[in-house]
Amino acid sequence: MRFSPQDAGFMSRALQLAQRGIGLVSPGALVGAVVVKRGVVVGEGFYRYDRKKHAEVIALEKAGAQARGASLFVNLEPCSHFGRTPPCADLITRSGIQTVVCAMRDPNPLVAGRGFRKLRTAGIEVKVGLGEDEARLLNEAFVRYITSRRPFVTLKAAMTLDGKIAQARQPRGSATRITSESSRERVHEIRHAHDAILVGINTILRDDPMLTDRSGHLRQRKLLRVVLDANLRVPVRSNVVRTASGDVLIFCSPNASQRRLKTFERRGIQVVPLKDRGAGTLPNQTKPMSWRSILRELWNREIQSLLIEGGGETNGSAMEAGIVDKVHFFVAPKVLGGHEPVSVFGGKGFGSLEAAPRLSGVTLERIEEDILITGYPPSKDSI
Repeated sequence: MRFSPQDAGFMSRALQLAQRGIGLVSPGALVGAVVVKRGVVVGEGFYRYDRKKHAEVIALEKAGAQARGASLFVNLEPCSHFGRTPPCADLITRSGIQTVVCAMRDPNPLVAGRGFRKLRTAGIEVKVGLGEDEARLLNEAFVRYITSRRPFVTLKAAMTLDGKIAQARQPRGSATRITSESSRERVHEIRHAHDAILVGINTILRDDPMLTDRSGHLRQRKLLRVVLDANLRVPVRSNVVRTASGDVLIFCSPNASQRRLKTFERRGIQVVPLKDRGAGTLPNQTKPMSWRSILRELWNREIQSLLIEGGGETNGSAMEAGIVDKVHFFVAPKVLGGHEPVSVFGGKGFGSLEAAPRLSGVTLERIEEDILITGYPPSKDSI
C-alpha cells in the first residue's frame, strides 16, 4: 500500500502525540490521533488512562464539523467493543471521516481487525501499515502484556568495561556511581516508562536504594517497588520500607517469619509468599521462588511492564529463565578488575557461546563518555 510523504508526516505526528502518554496509559496502549482536512490538521489528541477518552475521541471532538470528509491518522487500530468507553469505530463512522490511516492492528483479541472491518462496512476507506515498525516499538510492552498474559520485562544494568556493577567492599547504603550523571538521568526516564521496578534482597542490603521514579514527569500511578526476599531480611530502616506508601511489594517464601511479615504489613507493605517452584527458579533461596509465579502475580495486578535493576544473581536468573524481553546496558569507560567485584550476571551461566543468548535489534548511543547498548534477547512468549 502506497503512502505519500505528507501521509508519513501526519503519522509521525500521531506517534509523537502517543509518546506523551508514557507513564499515563497503563494498563493500556500509547495512542495518538490526528484529523486532517485538505492537508491541514484540524484536530489531534492522545490517550490517558485516567481521562478515559481515547485519542480518536479527543481528536474528533476538537475537529468538530470539520471531521466530515476528513482523514484520521492513528497509530493503533480503533476499538470496536464496549470497555471503559464506547467503541471508537462507531464514533468515527458517525463523525463523517472519509479515510482512516492506521499504523498497526490492535493485538487485543477483543479488537484484532474487528475495528477495521466495522469501518470498512460503513464505507470508510482504511489504510494500514504506515509507520508500523515505529508503532510496534512504541507499544512493545502493551503487545507483550496482551498477547502473552505477562509483563514486558526490561533488564537495566550500569557496568564497567569489564562487566562489574559494584565494588567488592562497599559501605552499606553508599551509591555505586559507575556511569555519568546524564546516564543516571536516562535511567529515570526508563523507570518512568515502566509500571514496576524489581531488585533482589542483596541489592537492598548492599545499596539501600530508593527505587523511585525521579524523572520529574507525571505518572498515572505510582511505580511499584518489588523486592525478592525469601526470608524477609529487608531491614525495617531501609529506604524502601521507610518510604513505603502502598507502593512496595515483597515476594517471600511460604516459611518466612510470620512476625516479620506482619511487621511489614503494618507499615503498608504488601507481602506475597510464593509456593510455586516452577520454571526459572531463583537461586540461593531457602524455598525457591519462580519467575513464573512472580510474573503471574504482577500480571494479575495489571503490571504491564517490569524493570529489573538487580544484582548479578537476580540478573543471571532472569536471563537464564528466558523472561527478559529487552536490555539496557550502560557501559562506562572504567575497569575494576579482580575476582571479587560483582559481575552483571551471576548464576549458572549458559556453558558455551553456542548456548549464550544473542541480542537482536542492537543499538548504540553515546551519553557523555558512556555507551548505552540496547537490544532484545530471545525470550519466552509465556511463562
